[in-house]
Amino acid sequence: MKIKKIITGVLDENCYILEKNNTCIIIDPGDDYQKIKEQIENNKILAVLITHAHFDHIGALRNFLTKRSIKIFKKSNLEEQKNYKIGDFTFECINTPGHSKDSITFYFKEDKAMFVGDFIFKESIGRTDLPGGNAKEMSESIQKIITFPEDTKLYPGHGEETTLKEEKATNPYLNEQIKKDTNR
Repeated sequence: MKIKKIITGVLDENCYILEKNNTCIIIDPGDDYQKIKEQIENNKILAVLITHAHFDHIGALRNFLTKRSIKIFKKSNLEEQKNYKIGDFTFECINTPGHSKDSITFYFKEDKAMFVGDFIFKESIGRTDLPGGNAKEMSESIQKIITFPEDTKLYPGHGEETTLKEEKATNPYLNEQIKKDTNR
């Protein structure tokens, strides 16, 4: 699977285009529809995945809603821990509230790729002080994610990519959760 990152909008949101066999999936089309469309090239769009519904992650979504052949995956129509297959893409949905009530993570096990939205960033986590945010839920979501393979690459909604191993070593919020789990 080829992964392209397009930085969109005033908050420099990361939109991702996943490509495989002349098809693609778009994750978090934040803004700048024309910029995203150019990067899609001649690939057939199979789906749009939304990690959460904050404006900076869905600004260009309306442009994809007009095409009936494109499936939209968001928290309201997904089941946690279920594998979904669309075209040649297979992914798992993981409910990861904390930054927002509707935060979900998409895990592509075969490619060791996890799209985390604003849940985890390189050496940080998403804010929990916005409406719908919850520090306790964030802690519970981190507990889920730290059990995945350490070589999983994390693709956040803003900033640079990282790995779960790197975050376990350098991210103070993940380290705090790991210590809590160890002391139980």
